[in-house]
Amino acid sequence: MHCSPGGTRKTQKYLGDRGLIALIALLSAFVPLSTDLYLPALPGMGDYFGVSASLTNLTLILFFLFFSLGLLFWGSLSDKYGRRPVLLVGLALYIAASAGCAASLAIWHLIAFRILQAVGGSAAAAVATAMVKDVYDGRKRESVLALVQSMVVISPAVAPILGAFMLPYTSWRGLFAVLALIGVVSMIGGLLLQETIPSRYTGTVAQSIRRLGTVLKNPNFTSLLIVFSLVSAASLAFVSASSYIYQEEFGLSEQSYSFYFALNAVGLIAGPLLYLWLSRHISRRTIVTSGFTAVIGGGLLVCFFGNMGPLIFALALFPASLMGSSVRPLGAFLMLDQQKEDTGSASALINCSGLVFGSAGMVLVFLNGSDLVFSLGAINVAVGVVCLLGWTAIGRRGLVTLSTTPD
Repeated sequence: MHCSPGGTRKTQKYLGDRGLIALIALLSAFVPLSTDLYLPALPGMGDYFGVSASLTNLTLILFFLFFSLGLLFWGSLSDKYGRRPVLLVGLALYIAASAGCAASLAIWHLIAFRILQAVGGSAAAAVATAMVKDVYDGRKRESVLALVQSMVVISPAVAPILGAFMLPYTSWRGLFAVLALIGVVSMIGGLLLQETIPSRYTGTVAQSIRRLGTVLKNPNFTSLLIVFSLVSAASLAFVSASSYIYQEEFGLSEQSYSFYFALNAVGLIAGPLLYLWLSRHISRRTIVTSGFTAVIGGGLLVCFFGNMGPLIFALALFPASLMGSSVRPLGAFLMLDQQKEDTGSASALINCSGLVFGSAGMVLVFLNGSDLVFSLGAINVAVGVVCLLGWTAIGRRGLVTLSTTPD
């Protein structure tokens, strides 16, 4: 049953509204938790296995690649079979794979289990965004998306600090054991979850997966998808290169690195909250235009001043992190609003596209390995320029009613 705009459609008997939002936030955070927790150990893991940084980095890059592919698979299945069954199957795989990562004896074992971990974890992310649209309408949906985004980006701030302070007492294996425990906690939440999908797709599995193409044929959805997903190329380039920049180029310890990483994550945390405040005072078009402009400005600051020291680098990148993050809630809201049906497929494509562009950023930042700081700044500038041009084109062509204010 649909409630009036601004309300919820179905009450969760066991989780309640706050419990549901907390579960959605935790599920949405599977990517940063599964990557950022062990970032401080990444250089040391290469030494442990006796392999190069590029090979060790495959544990990150292939995770993102298979996570994005898994999103497409699970998102379509959740439209047919429901969010809860897909979530529980995916979490079971994630827990088992995390345990396998902790027990790995060679780098190729670790890479293989990371791929399985990505496939399982992608089920969590695929259903999380879909559940927001299943349950919430109008301004309430926008507020929940912003709140979830803020809660999600807390994990990049907390995870490296937790990982760095665990390392003196355990090895990188212990960090993957923690991820298995996070999977168990999520599984408990999934067992308490009541199904949220209002109506299921009645076609075959193959037809359900082919609905991805139907969603992509929507020009409104696809144009927004490209523009807002491209921002991930800059943010994930930083995730991939940060430990090498701070620990190898600036010579910081694992513990010091985690604090500087957290400083950047403060901007990611504050961005969605800043958007909620700004959206009550200025137009959404202006917020997004300002956000993409700030990404360009932050990138230029990093290019010209980032090599002067770790604090200057972190402060130079901060505007791009803050304002780049601030556009995400509106991007997610606008994209979901373009699809009246196929919510799971749309949610999967939103998350998948972000990870595909993000994986590209992770590769590009290492092409100029002699100066990772400059490479990261250049990626931010390029991303900001392309996004700003795309956003302007969307407005001029009238593909989306950008002035629309959620009720």
